[in-house]
Amino acid sequence: MPGVVVDTHSIVWYLAQDPNLSATAMRALDGATQAGDSILVPAICLVELTYLVEKTRLPAVARERLIEALDNPEMPVQLAPLDRTVIDAVGSVNRSEVPDMPDRIVVATALALQPPLVTRDANIRASRIQTIW
Repeated sequence: MPGVVVDTHSIVWYLAQDPNLSATAMRALDGATQAGDSILVPAICLVELTYLVEKTRLPAVARERLIEALDNPEMPVQLAPLDRTVIDAVGSVNRSEVPDMPDRIVVATALALQPPLVTRDANIRASRIQTIW
């Protein structure tokens, strides 16, 4: 499956054109967009984003932008479901390498779907998963 998988902060920063997103990550996401490839957002990211907005750690507009991107057929942003394939892949994500369960689900989504994962997370980048940052 072509395209990329993103974690929560990567998609938030991409949609906001935030300079926290690395130039390499920006090129990968822009490249996917220009090629019409998918930017896959693991379902857990939408849950996490809802939580971060509720805790006022991110502004509500961050969630609104993601919902708009997911609902816009002109955008290549797609919600990747938390299905049996992803759930089975969670077991192959080493808990000592990626201890946070939402992060393990993000990694499992990338493993199940097979595109690289765009993430700044140091634990994830140190694991065996192919990442872009």
